[in-house]
Amino acid sequence: MTATVPSTSLADAAAAAFRDHLAGRPERMGDLVDLVTPALWAVARSAGLSPAEAEDTVQNAWLKLVQSSASIRDPQTVLAWLLTTVRRDAWRARRQQRATAPEPEFLVATDDPENEAVERDTGRTLWGHVQRLSPRCQALLRVVAHAQTPDYAGISAALGMPMGSIGPTRGRCLAALRTSLAADPSWSW
Repeated sequence: MTATVPSTSLADAAAAAFRDHLAGRPERMGDLVDLVTPALWAVARSAGLSPAEAEDTVQNAWLKLVQSSASIRDPQTVLAWLLTTVRRDAWRARRQQRATAPEPEFLVATDDPENEAVERDTGRTLWGHVQRLSPRCQALLRVVAHAQTPDYAGISAALGMPMGSIGPTRGRCLAALRTSLAADPSWSW
């Protein structure tokens, strides 16, 4: 008989790392960064920021956390605090640039230029259709696509969406994306 190990949510793991950091274990900040950065990156990219702008936004959030860490009274809120900070800063940066976000780049590991070109075209077509969806669907699909393991609490905090509506909303967004792709004669996947 195998013992079941309870899984820790991203929010709980982040809180534990931050609590340890505040208690005098500075190395735990590195653990916090490793845990949360993928989610922060996904939130910044879901706002339509370029990779460089997303990187700046995420780095600024970490800087703000270091500067404000003494004012965060409940370590359990550190994930929500970081996600909110990134979301607000990303929206602010997006409003300032007022330009269309560049298409996401796809890195294809192949030595075959023809296959690489097909993969890039497929990626452009797919993300072009994602950009035609509602902003809410775009944000949700980008966060889910870039998360290794979707953490509904983190997604909820990042997008300001009730946890119970994430699955159904994702299903509707994917159905709309499938319909859009099926109507595109260039899509053949």
